[in-house]
Amino acid sequence: MTELERLFAADRAHFMHPSTHAHDHASGLLPGRIVTGASGIRIEDHEGRSYLDAFAGLYCVNIGYGRTEVADAIYEQAKKLAYYHTYVGHSTDTIIELSSRIIDWSPDGMKKVYYGMSGSDANETQIKLVWYYNNVLGRPNKKKIISRERGYHGSGIVTGSLTGLPSFHQYFDLPIERVKHTVCPHWYRKAPVGMSEAQFVAYCVEELEKLIAREGADTIAAFIGEPVMGTGGILPPPAGYWPAVQQVLKKHDILLIADEVVCGFGRLGSKMGSQHYGIQPDLITVAKGLTSAYAPLSGVIVSERVWDVIGKASQEFGAMGHGWTYSGHPICAAAALANLDILERERIPENAAQTGAYLLAQLHATFDSHPLVGEVRGAGMLAALEFMADKDERQPFDAGLKIGPRVSAAALRRGLIARAMPHGDILGFAPPLVTTRADVDEIIRLAREAVDEVATEVAGATATA
Repeated sequence: MTELERLFAADRAHFMHPSTHAHDHASGLLPGRIVTGASGIRIEDHEGRSYLDAFAGLYCVNIGYGRTEVADAIYEQAKKLAYYHTYVGHSTDTIIELSSRIIDWSPDGMKKVYYGMSGSDANETQIKLVWYYNNVLGRPNKKKIISRERGYHGSGIVTGSLTGLPSFHQYFDLPIERVKHTVCPHWYRKAPVGMSEAQFVAYCVEELEKLIAREGADTIAAFIGEPVMGTGGILPPPAGYWPAVQQVLKKHDILLIADEVVCGFGRLGSKMGSQHYGIQPDLITVAKGLTSAYAPLSGVIVSERVWDVIGKASQEFGAMGHGWTYSGHPICAAAALANLDILERERIPENAAQTGAYLLAQLHATFDSHPLVGEVRGAGMLAALEFMADKDERQPFDAGLKIGPRVSAAALRRGLIARAMPHGDILGFAPPLVTTRADVDEIIRLAREAVDEVATEVAGATATA
């Protein structure tokens, strides 16, 4: 047995992969890939093949791969102080500096940062803070959380419930009772034929108001949403959506949690997605782009409004009983500081805005009239193609045809990583924010070849039938 064969055998025998078909992986039916290196916007696998990573890992490698500045910062911090906890007021210089920097990146009115290791644990913290907030204000019934169909907020018990994708609920006894879902703001798929985007926004607001009335505003604690939906299909909101939703939340005294795990730190061409859409959140969740995935780190950014309640409550109730062992880990903080330095010094959010606009324009030019493509959409360095059997009637393909996964596989054979999104025939793009126009041209060329290949297969199958 070669060393490579040994590694694959050990992988199948002992590694439980996330979001992976358990039997097919363990039995070898699902071919594995060992990633051996990466640089810029490309990764390399065990066969020596190079792939253009047009999804930045999982939307997270904002500064691209192989940035030695971040590696050096991690190394220097590890030599000086690899770890100490942040309980009962302990700090390190790195986490103090990082907290100030994150507030500088955040919209006005934000005050404090609490740290975790992933977007999921950060959103678990968010819900605990919301419940704590209402308890100390003497509102024990104001606990329900409104999320949205097709929203993604994590894989925990509460966060998996917040996630509005059925596959994250199946056989897990989710969602929990306190989580309610309102309509997904995707005009193309959710609006009745003939309804304008403005009318659809009014419809979304009406459905939200109906949900609040049905449950009782005095039972609703918070609304959580991504500025642009990510895993649910890369869905930018229709114009006017966020101002209208915020007006409803303010009227009913419902906190707003902006889940910026995907959109934060430059992906939309702004510092955060909140600034991009004029969102004024009470709480913000960040992860992914905070370190560009060079180290696991998440943050809960707390507004002055919420912090004032927490601070005053401590005088009566003492320290809040919530904490993670690795909260504010100094190595992760050092990685984040180096990452933010690169983002700022190289004006990477500005590149995301300009190159992202070029990416979307080229996708429109290439695919708007393509027979397989129903919708081209995007914002900043996020974009998607949605495949439809009949684009005019918005008729999707039979799910059994797996059009999205087939296009993704065809792209991969050509050396392009673009993600087949769940719950729809959707091909998603979220390349590193350092992507150039020349890179975009290559992405478009390979994507067109992949879509054309599957379109030919579908046309041939239709003709045979």
